Amino acid sequence: MYSISLSDRKLHCTVSLINQYILRETLGAWIVVTVVLFVIVMTNQFAEILGEAASDQLPKDAVFGILGLASLQYLTALTPIGLFLGVMLALARLSRDSEMSAIMACGIGPANILIPVSLLALVLSVGLAWLALVKTPDASWQIEEIKLQAREQLELGVLESGRFTTPDSGNTIIYAREVEGEQIRGVFIERQTKNGVVVILADRGQRVQSSTDGQLTFVLYEGRRYEGVPGERNFKVMEFREHGIPIGRALADTSVELIETKPTSVLFGSSNPEHRAELQWRLSSPISLLVLALLAVPLSRSRPQEGRYARLGVGVLIYVIYVNAMSVGRVWIEREQVPTWLGLWWVHLALGLLGFLLLMIEAGWLIPKAWPRLGKAHP
Repeated sequence: MYSISLSDRKLHCTVSLINQYILRETLGAWIVVTVVLFVIVMTNQFAEILGEAASDQLPKDAVFGILGLASLQYLTALTPIGLFLGVMLALARLSRDSEMSAIMACGIGPANILIPVSLLALVLSVGLAWLALVKTPDASWQIEEIKLQAREQLELGVLESGRFTTPDSGNTIIYAREVEGEQIRGVFIERQTKNGVVVILADRGQRVQSSTDGQLTFVLYEGRRYEGVPGERNFKVMEFREHGIPIGRALADTSVELIETKPTSVLFGSSNPEHRAELQWRLSSPISLLVLALLAVPLSRSRPQEGRYARLGVGVLIYVIYVNAMSVGRVWIEREQVPTWLGLWWVHLALGLLGFLLLMIEAGWLIPKAWPRLGKAHP
């Protein structure tokens, strides 16, 4: 009895150490893969936001605020694929370095390797559910608010010395050689009208904003006004000492709220098909993480002659099909072509069953085993 108990205890300790080792390896691989993907995506996003700021669509002080909020959105999308690739790379490295053979010799099969991977996936899925259901919608709402406020500020005539500005979506072009607060000097204004074009040159001027309706007016002094049709000679020329020019504001339509910005509490119980589709899409983030973690274990198994990255392409292909199937399912929900109870669940169920099938094949429960099961090492 004592020898059996001691043997069982040693086996338990061995399995525990292997689980900790696999957990550490997969966690490290997930962090590396996610960080690399995150840097690539955020670099592109940063370039896009800088382009909007350079074209006066956003103020420069809003760049890093929007970038920080957008990082939550991308982290929600990248966590599942990061874990999927991380688990595949970590287990493939163990196979390449013959460490998996040593683990198999201890009687550890794919079902047991799934234990530390599942533990990591469960912890990440809880955090991902919080991001997808709470933080990401709030971040989307804040991004839209920042962009709306930025557009309003730009439409109020934010000027910089030596730069052309269009405060009303292109109908008016304003240039000032010098800008000091509300005072401007060396002013050039061009406005498109139904009858042609109006060009105004003035030595100086100032910006005046109404305190009641927010109407912006440029009051110019000591200048000249040209009005007519380009290409014709009958231009009207008028000199003035003082000339007021109201600037129209092309405010964005705030009556339409993006569905990505709606709180998750609003989506629950809603009969709107778009709300149902958005809710299931958010729930798909943590669910897809668990499904992909299950798929990664059997897909990481490769033969010695195949190399470390042999099945990585297959894994990426499965992920692409998975995401596209969820996108198609979302459109079907929005168009009410599938019942709500079916929703996106059929996609997760199909990939989950595929993962279990591959795991059973690798464990030898359906066909002659590829990995030994617990307690049965290689002879």
